[in-house]
Amino acid sequence: MTANPGTRASSHSHMWLVGLLGLAAGLALLIYVPTLPAVSGVVLAFAGFHLAGAVVSLASLYVLTNGKVLGRYRRVQGSGFDFGWVPAWTYGPWIAALISVAAAMALQIVAPLWWPLAMAFLLLAAAFFAGGLVTHASGRYEAAVLPMVDLLARPESRVLDGGCGAGRTTVALGRACSGARIVALDRFDSDYIEGGGRRLLERNLQLAGLSSRVEIAQGDLTALPFPDLAFDATVSAHAIDHLGPQAATALREMRRVLKPGGRFLLIVWVPGWTMFAVANVLSFFLAPPRAWRAMAADAGFAIVDEGRFNGNWFAVLQKPDV
Repeated sequence: MTANPGTRASSHSHMWLVGLLGLAAGLALLIYVPTLPAVSGVVLAFAGFHLAGAVVSLASLYVLTNGKVLGRYRRVQGSGFDFGWVPAWTYGPWIAALISVAAAMALQIVAPLWWPLAMAFLLLAAAFFAGGLVTHASGRYEAAVLPMVDLLARPESRVLDGGCGAGRTTVALGRACSGARIVALDRFDSDYIEGGGRRLLERNLQLAGLSSRVEIAQGDLTALPFPDLAFDATVSAHAIDHLGPQAATALREMRRVLKPGGRFLLIVWVPGWTMFAVANVLSFFLAPPRAWRAMAADAGFAIVDEGRFNGNWFAVLQKPDV
C-alpha cells in the first residue's frame, strides 16, 4: 500500500495507539481491578483478572514492537505465502475483544445494576472477535482473489497494480489473468506491512510462479512514474482509500496512465458491518460509496460496474474512448 509523503505519518499512527491503549487496559486489569473489594474477595475473579491483564499487556507489547522477533522467526521458518500484516492489524481486534470481556465481567461483579452496560461490552467483544477472524483471513493465500468483473479488453493486456504492498492483489491478478503483463507499484514504506513489503512481494511472486510476468516499480500513487496511456487496465485495492485528501489526485493519475477505453478496478473500505468489526468506531469515518462515485466522476471516469466484495466496495471505472 502506498501513501503520500504528506499523509503517511498520520495514516497508520493508530497502530501505536492500539498498542498503547491495550497496554494501559492490560495494566489496569492486572493492577487496579484485582484491588476492588468485590474482586479481591473472590479467588477465581482475582486470579482471572491478573491472567487477563497479563495476556493483554504482553500482547500489546508484541503489537508495539510489531512482533519483530517472533514474526521474523515465523517468516524464516515458514514456506507459504506471507502478506506481511503486522501484529497491530492481525491481533489488535482480539486484544480489544479480551479487554471488552474483562470490562463486562468487572462491571457485573462490581456494579451488578449496570448489567446493560456489561451486556454492551460483551456485544462489542463479539464484534471485535469477528473482526479478528476477518483480519487473519485477509492474510491467507486463498483470500488473494478479486471480484469477477470485465476488466481486460484482451488477455495480453498490460496491467498496473497500484499500491501492491506484499502482493496479495498482484497474486490475485496473476491467478485471474494468465496472459496479462503486470506492473506492481508501491512506495514500500508502509508501517503495517513487515519491511514495507518489497522482500515479501518478491518471495510471494516467486511462490506463485509470477516473477517472469511481473515488473516491480517503486513510486507514489499521487505521482505515478509512467507516461500517459501506459496501461490497458489498472487495479488498486485497499490503497487509495488510505490517502485522505490525496485520493482524488491518485484517481486522476490512474486515469492519466490508462489508454482510452481502459478500465480501472478500484476496491476500497467503506462503512459497514465488516469494517465495524475490524475498526469499530473508526469505520464511521470511512468515505461511503456515494463519495467515491463523486470522486470518480470528478476524475473523468464512468462507472460501468460496482458492488460489494468481502465487506469492501468495488467499482469498475472506465476512461472515455476519446
